[in-house]
Amino acid sequence: MKKPELLAPAGNMEKLKMALLYGADAVYLGGKSFGLRAFGGNFSREELKEAVEFAHNLGKKVYVTVNIFPHNIDVEALPDYLAYLNEIRVDALLVADLGVFTLAKQYAPDIELHISTQANNTNYVTVNAWKDMGATRVVMARELSLQELKTIREKCDVELEMFVHGAMCISYSGRCLLSAYMTGRDANRGACAQSCRWKYNLVEENRPGEYFNIEEDERGTYIMNSRDMCLMPHLPEIIETGIDSLKIEGRMKSVHYAASVVKAYRMAIDSYFEDPENFSIKQEWVEELDKVSHRAYTTGFFLHKTTSEDQIYSSSSYTQTSDFVGLVKEYDAETGFAVVEQRNNMKIGQEIEVFQPNLPTYRQVISEMYNDKGEAIDVAPHAQQIIKMKMVQPVEPYTILRRDVK
Repeated sequence: MKKPELLAPAGNMEKLKMALLYGADAVYLGGKSFGLRAFGGNFSREELKEAVEFAHNLGKKVYVTVNIFPHNIDVEALPDYLAYLNEIRVDALLVADLGVFTLAKQYAPDIELHISTQANNTNYVTVNAWKDMGATRVVMARELSLQELKTIREKCDVELEMFVHGAMCISYSGRCLLSAYMTGRDANRGACAQSCRWKYNLVEENRPGEYFNIEEDERGTYIMNSRDMCLMPHLPEIIETGIDSLKIEGRMKSVHYAASVVKAYRMAIDSYFEDPENFSIKQEWVEELDKVSHRAYTTGFFLHKTTSEDQIYSSSSYTQTSDFVGLVKEYDAETGFAVVEQRNNMKIGQEIEVFQPNLPTYRQVISEMYNDKGEAIDVAPHAQQIIKMKMVQPVEPYTILRRDVK
């Protein structure tokens, strides 16, 4: 049985490095244009080249999203951009539009073409049609069940990719008109305003100014708030189905999210292949997924059609059990001190968890901190302040320091 690829989001260079160092086999990211996350940071041309070089040096891959539904004005600049992606040896392009697909074959002939979930890939006829046109991989729609995925796998000889973790959208495979209608920002061209996350009440036509709660809640309702997808408990069924790539959603999520979710799935996948017969989901992996900012989890459409249980009607808030407080930049084995970039308030006497790409996670109390002038400090309150911190065990660069949320 082939081990599936673990594919992670990369909204910027730091997230890319964290995702790859914490265990992703490949990352997907967007340039400054033509992707569906216009406000996700994204990569300049120079950064795209750097990203490809960084990943390839690790023996890993970079997929670039070119998955907007372009208008005529968008098409004009595409050939030059596609040719550049071909030149820097991007591993694959994620596309949804047939016109973009056609241009990619012409101007980026050396790059594999993956069909985005935005193309609404829900049946084996569609999947095989894309394969016949030259696609090497098709990303499955989130709306598919396990049984539907099995049928597609049986009838299609092409790579299949599916989402296993992350935010769910109210729209069909993410294709939405709500943002464009309410704000003029076109979600299908990368400018989603996330209108579905806003707070709504019901107004009756003949009673203007009177607002009615759809649910009995003093805060109104959140009628389009889906829970987040989490298929960690069903990894064995997914792997045994023969899915080629397991995808994590979240290019606009944090560095903490990228590292923690990737490592949890990395450990679970590797553990399964070490001993499939005796595999079980470990509590520590589940707890790791709870540490990052998220909505309550659901299996989405994987087991059955969604119901009211898969929605959140009382709040639009997120939850997490840990706060990201610092990122290790370097470590001096002789002195036992690490150079740390502050990401949240830290102080002497605070217990932190030391979460590392490769070395074991451990906990310690902060006992000594010094500012960039070498002065002892009791607290590090300044955003991205560079400090030196005494560590009780060796640490790696890109280690995350976090504290429990009280």
